Amino acid sequence: MATDVTVPTLGESITEATLGKWLKKLGDPVKADEPVASLETDKVAVEVPSPVAGTMGEQVVAEGATVSVGAIIARIEANGAKGAAPAATEVNPAGPGETPATREDPHAPHADEGDGTPLTLSPSVRRLVLEHGLDPSKIKGTGKDGRLTKDDVLAAAKGAPPAEAPRPAPAAEPASAAPAPARAAVTGERREERVKMTRLRQTVATRLKEAQNTAALLTTFNDVDMSAVIEARTRYKDLFEKKHGIKLGFMGFFVKAVCLAARDVPAVNARIDGDEIVYHDYVDVSVAVSAPNGLVVPVIRGADAMSFAEIENTIADFGKRARDGTLTLEDMKGGTFTISNGGIFGSLLSTPIINPPQSAVLGMHRIDERPVVKDGQIVTRPMMYLALSYDHRLVDGREAVTFLVRVKEAIEDPTRLLIDL
Repeated sequence: MATDVTVPTLGESITEATLGKWLKKLGDPVKADEPVASLETDKVAVEVPSPVAGTMGEQVVAEGATVSVGAIIARIEANGAKGAAPAATEVNPAGPGETPATREDPHAPHADEGDGTPLTLSPSVRRLVLEHGLDPSKIKGTGKDGRLTKDDVLAAAKGAPPAEAPRPAPAAEPASAAPAPARAAVTGERREERVKMTRLRQTVATRLKEAQNTAALLTTFNDVDMSAVIEARTRYKDLFEKKHGIKLGFMGFFVKAVCLAARDVPAVNARIDGDEIVYHDYVDVSVAVSAPNGLVVPVIRGADAMSFAEIENTIADFGKRARDGTLTLEDMKGGTFTISNGGIFGSLLSTPIINPPQSAVLGMHRIDERPVVKDGQIVTRPMMYLALSYDHRLVDGREAVTFLVRVKEAIEDPTRLLIDL
């Protein structure tokens, strides 16, 4: 007897997802509530648990397929009987009507099993075969029905000298064609690979373009001397970590500075809804975090009422769960202002794009030692460029500059953060 595994409710207004990866193979033992598949929604990855204990049976859909809420994606066999695997287990990078097996790379080796039957190679396996210059017909496959897997190719590559992959024969030219001009010899091959965009990447692309098309985007810049913050971190980092169990980072200072500046310039923390402006008496800060599948922006709720330790703990938790793929839709909801730290990747300067329906985003960048004038003397200071992108429909230039100056003042004199100046 088999029990159906269905797509769970994914959140408000989300009706479908992409089956990103099967977490259990055909015939694997499965515990009750153990994840068997990972779904990609518009915002996060969602694991699908097994409703019962048993054995992984039929996998109804392939990786990369679009599934609706409530749809059956697999069956769990109570008696341990194996079901059927999906027809394809790779995302189809070809166009409609094509499959990875029928869409051949023009430079791919034409392999057969010895009896004239062509070998079916997935795009990832075909790519490895080409990279290592191997003859796939001479590699023993350990996959289903004897198909080659990536591990098979990698194992063969370790034990065999590289061979040059065969090149396709040139197409015959018509008799009336003029002689082709002499060209330099081609020393390497140029290949292309088509990979379907993840649902998360599609959503990011749509929202960012929507922001450009809807908002009147403008960016203002300033620079900030990080000496005081660096000194404070150096002086208190050990005590802070010993007391709170978390390292004192730069982001805590910037979150507190943004919350302080938003009190003086509330428009930066507001949003447009139709022909109305919605002001918030709280600051929910969206923090841009890099995840394996793209950029995500979990929200620090009520950041204006949090301590440094609470902010740093929340950010550290978001970072860990982003890497593990365990952030939830609830983590992403809301947000009244965004901070993006491109400096961790080495960015010197950028113009960040707002996260609709928010009206502003602060971009942080790398810290560089630069010459500046202090009290009439040229000295070196650890400087960072700040960028504030904002919706000019709601935020005036004067307000944007004032907000950025308030942030600069708080960072250069962190005492302001303690006495609300």
